[in-house]
Amino acid sequence: MVVLSKIYTKTGDKGETALGNGARVAKHSARVQAYGTVDETNATVGLARLHATGEMDAALMRIQNELFDLGADLCRPDMARDHEAGYLPLRIIDSQVARLEAEIDAMNAGLEMLRSFILPGGSPLAAHLHLCRTVSRRAERLAVELAGAEEVNPAAVRYLNRLSDWFFVAARVANENGHADVLWTPGLTR
Repeated sequence: MVVLSKIYTKTGDKGETALGNGARVAKHSARVQAYGTVDETNATVGLARLHATGEMDAALMRIQNELFDLGADLCRPDMARDHEAGYLPLRIIDSQVARLEAEIDAMNAGLEMLRSFILPGGSPLAAHLHLCRTVSRRAERLAVELAGAEEVNPAAVRYLNRLSDWFFVAARVANENGHADVLWTPGLTR
């Protein structure tokens, strides 16, 4: 367990921060943007949990913990060197992606057939889950951009991709299994 006795360190006062491997980078670097947006996603999940109960709340709590692990994964870029040194940092693994897929399939099986695009909204939980979806999509875009320039765990990108789908389907569950979805009406304001 990590004990934080002092919250501020002043080491970032010049616009740099330390990665998990100790390297100093600009706070606006692509890696910091990616794991920072994962943290932002986690905060939106916390808001959604204010409206969740039972199994949904438990699933969201698990996702929050996994998002913290994902941030740790993205914050430590030296996967090959870590492996050679025998260091095993937190990494997202394919079984976590597979679990999200299984949960998506299980939730989707009970939903009303989707015949239109839907708008974010409906119940408070659904609205918050749609916010989770959009922020996790941004985290995914930033992780993909980072992976184009630096080493990134491919399972982390897959996890983010499935997670946004999970949030979409969970929002439909929160909207009475899709019966209370807010449907898009094309050209409504013309």
